[in-house]
Amino acid sequence: MHIAIDAMGGEGGVNLTVPAALQALQMFPELLLTLVGNEDQIGPLLPRNPQFQTLRLSILNTPDVISETDKPGNVIRNGKNSSMYMAAGLLRRGEAQAMVSAGNTGALIMIGRHLIKTITGIQKPAIVATIPGTSRQSYLLDVGANLDCTAEQLFQFAVMGSILAKSLTASEARVGLLNIGVENHKGTDEVRRAAKILSECSAVNFIGFIEANELFEGVADVVVCDGFIGNVTIKSSAGVANVVNKLLAEQLVSGRYTEAMTAFGAQINPQRFNGASLLGLQGSIVKSHGNATVEGFVYAIQQAIREVENNVPQLIAENVAAII
Repeated sequence: MHIAIDAMGGEGGVNLTVPAALQALQMFPELLLTLVGNEDQIGPLLPRNPQFQTLRLSILNTPDVISETDKPGNVIRNGKNSSMYMAAGLLRRGEAQAMVSAGNTGALIMIGRHLIKTITGIQKPAIVATIPGTSRQSYLLDVGANLDCTAEQLFQFAVMGSILAKSLTASEARVGLLNIGVENHKGTDEVRRAAKILSECSAVNFIGFIEANELFEGVADVVVCDGFIGNVTIKSSAGVANVVNKLLAEQLVSGRYTEAMTAFGAQINPQRFNGASLLGLQGSIVKSHGNATVEGFVYAIQQAIREVENNVPQLIAENVAAII
């Protein structure tokens, strides 16, 4: 299994991506990685064992980086030598089976659509994030790729999310639309139209509207919304989890930290859920949060591994052709 890593993306750059890559190689013996970025910065962080580097880890050297301030619309013209663009190029040519980046989200979406292309029948790719639940985790999309969505696009997100969830859990996914209430008359025109389309599609197990307070209760396996609402939701919930973790850490200092509290803190740790997939492309691209820790970036690599193992883009393409 070969995965390309944009080693320069995100706030941590190589000081985050390289240690995470080395951890992933230790965890998954079948894994091969290509680190795309500045070799002068990457090299000193690698083990000195040349056999290890040659057999399981390679470097594609480029000094160019797409920054968070770069406008996505300019990256196709000016960013072809960047680490992000070249990593996506490996995926496009079939030299890698997936890519992971913590870089500029808008640029990554632009490069993904330009190089990897969207699946036939899908208008726009969506970013899907994993969220914790009381019984099991669920999937939320879109969380930032598309600020405004039509009913047809929300329907397509639901189809893709349902396919992803079923491939990873081996069970039929319950799909809900995030709304300000469960009543049929509530919500925007597009959300209500999307609900009508979904209710008429037998291929999707649509359970209706769900409210934000139900997100973490396991009511739905897949929750669909536009990218603006999804991005605010996922960042707000991560903020709450961080506050809870800090409060638990204070109990550790005071000596009142118990084994149960330790387990709870680990369960809600936002780093465990890092790694958001760009669904709807013809290849697997995973977006890590820009300020993820080494632990979080390892989880993003694991998400890419799961997508490769489950042939997610191919599954979506096959099922979309039959449904849409």
